Amino acid sequence: MSPIRNLALDYAGMADIELARCCAGGDAAAARHLVTANNQRLFRTAWSILKNRHEAEDVLQSCYAKALTAIGTFEGRSTLTTWLTRIAINEALARRRVNERRRKHLEAEGVQVLETYREQLAKGSHAPSPEAEAAREQLRGILERAIGDLPESFRTVFVLHEIEGVSVEEAAQALEIPTGTVKTRLMRARRKLQQALAPEVRTALTGTFPFAGLDCARMTERVVAEFLERRDGEAGEV
Repeated sequence: MSPIRNLALDYAGMADIELARCCAGGDAAAARHLVTANNQRLFRTAWSILKNRHEAEDVLQSCYAKALTAIGTFEGRSTLTTWLTRIAINEALARRRVNERRRKHLEAEGVQVLETYREQLAKGSHAPSPEAEAAREQLRGILERAIGDLPESFRTVFVLHEIEGVSVEEAAQALEIPTGTVKTRLMRARRKLQQALAPEVRTALTGTFPFAGLDCARMTERVVAEFLERRDGEAGEV
């Protein structure tokens, strides 16, 4: 029998371990809340490694599929968001390794490899946001290019801490590195960015790499549809 959704449940107010149990129990509303609440951070994290919107979205969907399949094993040793972030990082790194192997193979074959899949960092969502202004979009492009030019180890730490607001401790936990290393990389990332950006530009960082609106909704619906299909398939086997 399929689990019954309790419309009175306050998913936003739940402890992480309880939300994980709801998802593990097949609660589609809980899964929808989990995905919607984490889409932006996980997308930005994946982008910081791959620097490509399409690749980052693919990683995001793969991350959720893996996480929702294994969410029953979540023990609450870290926050649920940190747990998801670690999965996203591992998925993005795996995707990059595959891309690098493919590129090296093609180069060995004497084929010229072009970065045809890389989007312009100045672009926002696939669907244009009605309220976005041309000047702000241009500024976002400047910011995204500057952050994209950072070394990867600096870039991922910077995106997590400065854009997503993750604490140094949580970033260290997600990346599995010492807190001192996180602080050092942040300091060096800021130093590099200060050479290209005026100090007041930093206030616009929260608007960069947008993954909201229709993008977020589409990702949520895809993940929830897969979640329901898997849940119903498991129920049919009982």
